[in-house]
Amino acid sequence: MATSVLIEAKSSFRRPLEGKIGLITGGSRGIGRAIARELGQRGAAIAVNYRCNVSCAEQVRNEIREAGGECELFQQDVSDPQQARALVQAVLEHYGRVDVLVNNAGITRDKSIRKMTDEDWTAVINTNLNSVFYCSSAVLPGMIEQRYGRIVNVGSFVGQAGNFGQANYAASKGGIIAMTKVFALELAKYNITANVVSPGFTSTDMLAGVALGILEQIKARIPMQRFCLAEEIAKAVAFLVCDGDYITGQQINVNGGIYM
Repeated sequence: MATSVLIEAKSSFRRPLEGKIGLITGGSRGIGRAIARELGQRGAAIAVNYRCNVSCAEQVRNEIREAGGECELFQQDVSDPQQARALVQAVLEHYGRVDVLVNNAGITRDKSIRKMTDEDWTAVINTNLNSVFYCSSAVLPGMIEQRYGRIVNVGSFVGQAGNFGQANYAASKGGIIAMTKVFALELAKYNITANVVSPGFTSTDMLAGVALGILEQIKARIPMQRFCLAEEIAKAVAFLVCDGDYITGQQINVNGGIYM
């Protein structure tokens, strides 16, 4: 009897999200992929949202399932309000609820402010910032009814410090930080927390396209002298989801010291 209780306790410790449903936007690549895998390893059934790259999405699903987890794919463009809300509805119809929402979807359209077009601006704001409102507002009725929810928004140190050629990106990530504080204030009474994890320069596809010389210049600015791993961001998200019951309206910076 005591042995079985001990085994059950150990299993619960390893898989604290057993029975929970997690939705990750932009979950097929980079940071989103790492978050999906991390939360899946901790027991959550994962709804991976992606926009267009089905092969990458299928790889994530296969990885989670091969590790013994549950995962389904949901293709929608969360920069569009109708599609974002259709995404949440599809997840609700499949799983019955959403316990954890990670707003991760993001793009860049880097140009100096003198050369930035209206389309450059709007595309980044719609994908990075507006999608957070669309998806969060869609999951809130269910979270409020069940009196439980964990919302983690992926920000960036650029939203705090700014960065040359990224006025649109900085505005979108700064907006996420401010919006999250309002979420936290309004939703705490329903046992819903809202927090931000803000990465520094991270080894993903976004960084892969940067010229080697520029990468070395960037690395020289980072006190820890290396780029962040997507898995390090995922662990910070998992901490807030699994152990952050009394943490809300906060920002965890995972940036190697580039912004303090």
